Amino acid sequence: MRRPWTLRTRLVVSAVTLIAVVAAVIGSVTAIAFHSYLYGKLDGQLRDIAVRAQRAPGVPAPGGPKTSPERDPLGFIGMGGQPLETFGALVERGEITDSAVVKDGGFDAGENTEPLTDAQRDAVTEAGVTADDRAHDVELPGLGGYRVRAVPTDDGGTVLVGIPTGEVSRALGTLILVEVCVTGAGLVAAGIAGAAMVGVALRPLRRVAATATRVSELPLHSGEVALFERVPDAEADPRTEVGQVGAALNRMLGHVGSALDVRQRSETRVRQFVADASHELRTPLASIRGYAELTRRGREDPGPDTRHALGRIESEAQRMTGMVEDLLLLARLDAGRPLSYESTDLSPLVVDAVSDARAADRAEPVRQWRLDLPDAPATVRADPTRIHQVLVNLLANARTHTPPGTTVTARVLAGPDASWVTLEVQDDGPGIPPDLLPHVFERFARGDASRSRHAGSTGLGLAIVQAVVAAHGGAVEVRSVPGETVFAVRLPAERADAGRPAGPPPA
Repeated sequence: MRRPWTLRTRLVVSAVTLIAVVAAVIGSVTAIAFHSYLYGKLDGQLRDIAVRAQRAPGVPAPGGPKTSPERDPLGFIGMGGQPLETFGALVERGEITDSAVVKDGGFDAGENTEPLTDAQRDAVTEAGVTADDRAHDVELPGLGGYRVRAVPTDDGGTVLVGIPTGEVSRALGTLILVEVCVTGAGLVAAGIAGAAMVGVALRPLRRVAATATRVSELPLHSGEVALFERVPDAEADPRTEVGQVGAALNRMLGHVGSALDVRQRSETRVRQFVADASHELRTPLASIRGYAELTRRGREDPGPDTRHALGRIESEAQRMTGMVEDLLLLARLDAGRPLSYESTDLSPLVVDAVSDARAADRAEPVRQWRLDLPDAPATVRADPTRIHQVLVNLLANARTHTPPGTTVTARVLAGPDASWVTLEVQDDGPGIPPDLLPHVFERFARGDASRSRHAGSTGLGLAIVQAVVAAHGGAVEVRSVPGETVFAVRLPAERADAGRPAGPPPA
């Protein structure tokens, strides 16, 4: 695909093309006018020579005596005053009987003229020039182009006179060459000057584009956004075209900044409400669980229905407590609470998490829990408690949404450049529906309608996974087809200087 031209290139090319067209028209008109002028002058000179030929000795004036044998009809050719290489020829009964060509500027007719060659005579004869009072173009071998005119004689013959057109052709060629050279140099100069002038004219537009680019690179999707970028006042003058664009961009940025401020205040209020509500709900939920357990262990033996009701109260209170803890954790992560980073080997965390998942799995037939760990330590700079929670949530997601007998594999992979470490949880369950796949990391996303569900799910587990991984500078992704689902968590590997890579995780 051809790369599109920039605005600067299009403007310069358009201007240079327009100049070239105008210069070509002017040059063509000038060349045509100069051609007409030179040939008109040449034809006037030829007319004068033809008049002299009619009145020359041997060609008497009208009403005069016949040409005497002693007279030379071409004597005027060598008498001087004729342009160099001017020729004359006497034609009788269709044949050239005599001819002369001026070879120098002397006045001796015998010494400064020479006859036409046979080839030149044939060329003149073939041209068929007649006494029609018009000039004709004839090409003579060895002499070049001529303007030829014929005048009649009193004895029925014809005298042909011709003037060479070489000087006129050379003058026209020189003019055209000069026009082409001057036009070419002018176009080059116009291109250079135009590029510089257009570059200066477009400089404000580039500054406007730079402002828009800086805004596009800001993280506007979440968190508190300070949108202070504006187009400078010099480029926001509404009296110019670029200024109108800059002013419109500034107004748009102002509206966007106001909308982001409103969104941030709303998110802050919601986040604070969730944090406060979660914190306040912990105590009554603990009281509910405590009173239910106390009642169940009391001295009086409750009936079967009461025991079942108390068990359900404890179970739901425990589930609500987990949801409250998840909401509180998300609120803290959204608020940017710092994590406790330390050098952490992922392999022991994976072993512990898989052991816990195997112990919690009561499905029949039981799921196959497998480990795939590297021989070398996979060390990252991370908060081990939060990474363990990521593993627990991913394994719990596999346990909750896959049927009994599913094989679940937890593996640790080191990147090819040793700058990233990947945690993967893979299962061979039914997979995630394509319409749900883009939303699995959203809060309260549920897939119960299409995946087996034997235990409660708050819909916050994968959202916590994404938030924790993002807080560590990593990324999480999911790939799912029927028969295979893979959750991949990429974390920056620990380096010698304990720094964290600035680049994004590999795709």
